Amino acid sequence: MEALLNLAAGFEIAISPYNLLIAAVGVFLGVIIGVLPGLGGTSGVAILLPLTFTMPPTSAIVFLSCIYWGALFGGAITSILFNIPGEPWSVAVMFDGYPMARGGRAGQALALAFIPGFLAAFIAILLFTFFAPPLAEIALRFGPPETFAILLLAFSTFTGLGRGSPMKTIASAALGFILASVGLDIVTGQPRLTFDVIILLSGFSFITASIGAFGVGEILQSAEERLEFRGAQGKVGLRDLWLTVRQTGRCIGTFITGTVLGFWIGVLPGTGATPASFMAYGLAKQYSRHPEKFGSGAPEGIISTQSAAQSAGIGALLPMVTLGIPGSPTAAVMLGGLYIWGLTPGPALFVEQKDFVWGLIASMYIGNAMGVLLCLFLVPLFAAVLRVPAPILTPLIILLSAIGAYAVKNTTLDVWLLLVFGALGYIFKKLNYPLAPFVVALVLGDMTEEALRQSLIMSGGSLTIFFTRPIAAIGVAIALVLFFLPALAPLARRLLRSARPAAAPGS
Repeated sequence: MEALLNLAAGFEIAISPYNLLIAAVGVFLGVIIGVLPGLGGTSGVAILLPLTFTMPPTSAIVFLSCIYWGALFGGAITSILFNIPGEPWSVAVMFDGYPMARGGRAGQALALAFIPGFLAAFIAILLFTFFAPPLAEIALRFGPPETFAILLLAFSTFTGLGRGSPMKTIASAALGFILASVGLDIVTGQPRLTFDVIILLSGFSFITASIGAFGVGEILQSAEERLEFRGAQGKVGLRDLWLTVRQTGRCIGTFITGTVLGFWIGVLPGTGATPASFMAYGLAKQYSRHPEKFGSGAPEGIISTQSAAQSAGIGALLPMVTLGIPGSPTAAVMLGGLYIWGLTPGPALFVEQKDFVWGLIASMYIGNAMGVLLCLFLVPLFAAVLRVPAPILTPLIILLSAIGAYAVKNTTLDVWLLLVFGALGYIFKKLNYPLAPFVVALVLGDMTEEALRQSLIMSGGSLTIFFTRPIAAIGVAIALVLFFLPALAPLARRLLRSARPAAAPGS
């Protein structure tokens, strides 16, 4: 009851004319930031943080958080329409969103991203409202072995449930891990695979790699086949929204799994929406009745990734407010803002700065509602962009991609790497190598290595730590089964075929 009273007081603060205006501006800027390739919510929040120095703390956090919500919605737009990730997490939504758009269902694909994403955010906000302190304490008990087990499970789904060659999948992921290891060693600080090139000390940006491999690679392939960029044509109407609601109802298990998993991954310190979206996609594929449809326009693929990303965005703010530990890079930027505004995060914040905390929570409801309405109203505009003639649209996409790659580190090297990864993506497609494992390994490689090495340090180099902790043991066991599934499945079929004739005489 006390939480409801505090939330009502928070809404009184959030719906003040000034805060509503701030929220609307933040959501609009966030959608634009999410649409632009390579910029991302973290960069957008960091760039616009100085604008909050003259605002009251409550208005400032409303502004920054609404930028984040808008970016989470906007990132799906370019991923679905152009196969170019607007946000790092939106790489996963491309896997099925773009094929669906290419199949003439661009409006439905966008609606599948926006509506389940909004519903997932709403559920996550409810969890934030009523269970913030206990969830934050539980998250702190989730150590490196458990994190590694979940990440291993995410990779195993590509091998065990993929439609192509398992060896090609493993080779693709291995190349991603190799490129992710370029730079400074995360434990010793020594250079790795830099070949004395100073600029490689910071490693390869997975944003540049994703934009190049998927976006530029797609354009190169389209230029070879039809000499044009094949933008999907889409007309959005009420029928798309109705089909989305029905589809979400049919995939309710996928939706709930993505929402809960995303929120939990977001609560874990230092994770965020990117690993949550990939893990949710892997689980959805693993437990789907038709895993072979993933990658060709499966609605479950869009629902799982978007619901996980939106709920992870909410969950990432929970440890920031309750413990002073950011749950994502964007939350880390916001945490810096809290100190600049003279606030000290922690449990005492709920007592000493109730207006700030509950104003933030109320703004989550308002900001996400604004985000989904804004995107739904602008869907016809974004779908109309696809009708721009290819000779005009293709150079614009290349230009935006180059700007996005340059914005990552402000170096021309990333622009050249964009073209290199574009050529690599083209080669992968020609040789039928899957791009998804490569990009996922590049995105999550550092996090996976860090969790593995921290676990081994904890156990003195013994792998038994992954089998003596219950959560880690379950995750590793399932992952190992999936890794060996391509080899075990033919053997099991042969055993069944040999057993049937033997059973026939006695029947």
